[in-house]
Amino acid sequence: MNGLSPREDLLALGTDTLASLANRGLVKRAAKDLEAEAAPQVESAEDGAVLGVHPDGARTRLPTGAGLDRAECSCAATGVCRHRIWLVLAYQRLHAGAAAEPVPATGWSPGSFDDARLEAVLGRAALAAARRALDRGYPASVHRATGEGQSVPWVELVGCTVRFPVPYELGYALTDATEARRGETIALAVWAFRAADAAEVEGGRAHVQVSVGGPAEAPADDTRLEEAVALADDLLLGGIPHTTPVFSAQLDRAGTALARAALHWPAAVLAELRGQVDSYAARDTRYAAGQAAALLAELHARHRAGALDRPGVLGTREPADTPLRRVRLVALGCRISAASTTERTAEVYLAQPDAGIVLVLRKQWKVTDGQTVTGADLGARRVLGAPLRALAGANVVSENISRSAGRTVGIGRGRVAATSVTPVGSAWAELPDTLLVHDAAAHLRAWDDRPPRLIRPRVAADTARVLAVDTIESLGYDPAQQRLEALVRDRSGTTSLIRAEHDPVCPGRLDALAEALGSGQVRYVSGLLRREGGRPVLDPLGVLTADDLVLPDVAPAEPAASLAAPTAHPAPDPITHALETALTALAELAHTGLRNSTRTAAARLAPATAQLRRTGLRAGAALLDALADALTTDPAAAAVARWADAAIHLLVAHELHQEEVDSGRA
Repeated sequence: MNGLSPREDLLALGTDTLASLANRGLVKRAAKDLEAEAAPQVESAEDGAVLGVHPDGARTRLPTGAGLDRAECSCAATGVCRHRIWLVLAYQRLHAGAAAEPVPATGWSPGSFDDARLEAVLGRAALAAARRALDRGYPASVHRATGEGQSVPWVELVGCTVRFPVPYELGYALTDATEARRGETIALAVWAFRAADAAEVEGGRAHVQVSVGGPAEAPADDTRLEEAVALADDLLLGGIPHTTPVFSAQLDRAGTALARAALHWPAAVLAELRGQVDSYAARDTRYAAGQAAALLAELHARHRAGALDRPGVLGTREPADTPLRRVRLVALGCRISAASTTERTAEVYLAQPDAGIVLVLRKQWKVTDGQTVTGADLGARRVLGAPLRALAGANVVSENISRSAGRTVGIGRGRVAATSVTPVGSAWAELPDTLLVHDAAAHLRAWDDRPPRLIRPRVAADTARVLAVDTIESLGYDPAQQRLEALVRDRSGTTSLIRAEHDPVCPGRLDALAEALGSGQVRYVSGLLRREGGRPVLDPLGVLTADDLVLPDVAPAEPAASLAAPTAHPAPDPITHALETALTALAELAHTGLRNSTRTAAARLAPATAQLRRTGLRAGAALLDALADALTTDPAAAAVARWADAAIHLLVAHELHQEEVDSGRA
C-alpha cells in the first residue's frame, strides 16, 4: 500500500448497500472467503484507484468517482461480480479504524450534483432519456435524510425508487429500476432533489412532494378527460338504476382512452365507477351510493384541479408499468374479496423496505356460479409457486417484477425460478418508520400536509402499515353488526381501534382474529390505517404473535370462544353528523338522478341544509341552497356543476374535520 488517504466512498459501503449493488449471496461468499484468509492483494494507484489481485488470478480495479458497476475485472462474470465485493471488503478490513470522520448523511443533498457530473457518471444516452422525461414533466416524492429512522436520502418516482447511500458519490446510487433505465431514473431523482431544495431554501421538511419539469403551460387538448366527465355527468343526471350495459361499455372505452393518454388517476376513478354500476346491476351488496357519489365528485375535482398540477392530480406521463431489477419485498398479509358470485380476488400487500412503501399483487380466479370457494380454499392455491397463505406471510425476492404507476405489481409467469419465497421471520420488526408505526396518532398527524384525498395520487395500499402493539385493552364482538373490535395501545401509549367485518367469503376471519388478539402474545398487527371519529382505526390484514403469523382472510372456519360486546363508541360530534347527513342527501340525489329529483330536491336537501347552518357550516349550507335552486328553477343539466360544488366542498370538509378531531383542535 502507498501513502494515499483512504477512499471514503469504499469505507462507507455497508453490507446492505453492497447487497443492493450485487446480491446478498455474493456478499456472504466474499465475507466467508476473507474469514478463510483468502484475501486479495490490495494496492492503491496514484490516481486513487484501488487494485486487487485475487487468489484465483482475477484482477480488479475500482476507479474513483464511479460505482462498482463501472469497475474493471478480468473474470468472465457480467455485472457486479464477487471479486469487486471481495476487494471492497478486503480494502475496508485493511483500513479498519483508520477512516476519517464519516460525512453525515443529513449534511448534503443529491441535488448538488450538476449536469456535467450526471453525464460523466451516468452517460450521455441516459441523460438524454432523462431530459425527455423532464420535458414531459413528472411527480416525485423527495425524502431527505433526518438521522431519525431515515439515514439515507431517497426519491420515489413513478414506478421506482432511487436511494443515495454514500454522501457526495453518485456512482453508488441505488435504484430498483432495470439496468436499462438505471441512469435515467438516477438523473430524474437528482433533479427532483434540486426542485425540492429550490422550493425550500432553508432546509425545509424531511418529506416534500414536487412536480418537476413539464411544459410551461398545461396542454390545451384535454378532450379525453372532458369526454369522461361528460359521461359521468350523464350518469349523475340519469341515476344509477337507469344505466344499461351500453353505458357500462362506454365507461370502459372512456377509461381505456384516459389510460392511453397516461391520465392514470381519472382512469382509475372510471374503473371504480364502472364497478359500482355493475354491482348495482347485479344487486351486489358491494354497491354503495355514497361511494358512487364520491367517485363522481372526485372526477370533477381532478378535472378542475388538473391545470394546477397535471402529474399529481391527473397521473403521470411516465409509462404505466416500469420493470424493476432484483427487489426484496416483505408480505404484510392479504385481503380476499368477491366482486361477484363468479369471481374471487386476492390482494397480497408487499412492503418494499428500501422505498418505504407498500405494493399490491392481485390475483383473480373464476368461480362456477353456486360453487363455494372461501378464503381458506384460496389459501391453498399456488401463486408464484407457493401457496397463497405462504406468499402472504413471506419475504419475496424477485428478478422479474414490474410496478405500475398505482403501486400494483406484476411478476412474470415465465421466470418463477427468478422469484424466491421464504418465511417472513422478523422482517416486520425491521421495517422503516414510514411503515412501522410506534405512535399511531403521530403517524396520522404526519399525513396532515397531504392534498385532499379527492386529488391525491391514486396509489394502492397508500395506508397499509404495521402497528407495534404494547397491550390489548379490550376485545369484543357485536353480533348485530357482525363486527369484531379490539382496543389496543401502541408502544407510545396511543389507543387505536382494530376493527374487522364479517365476510361470508372469509368465514374464518373473525374467529382467527379473535384467537390471535386474545392470545396475550401479540407483537404486531398489519392493516389499513385511517382516521374515524377522531381516532386511529386499523382494518387488520395479519397478526404477528410471539409464536406465529395469523392471516385472518385465509384462515379456516373454526369455532372460537364467546366474546363480550365491544366497548360502546361515542356518538359522532355535531359537525361530523351534519356533514355526513349532507353527503348522504347528495348521494341519494346522485343515485336517483338529478333529472329525476327536480320536484323533491328542495324537500330532500332542506333538513341537511338546516343542520349545516345550526353547526356553523354556512358555506356548505349555501352550496346546498344553490343546488336546490338550480334543480327547481333551471334545467337539470345546469344543476350538475352545483352538485359537484357541494359534493367536493363537503367531502373535503369532512376529511379535514376528521384530522382536526384527531389532532385535538376541534
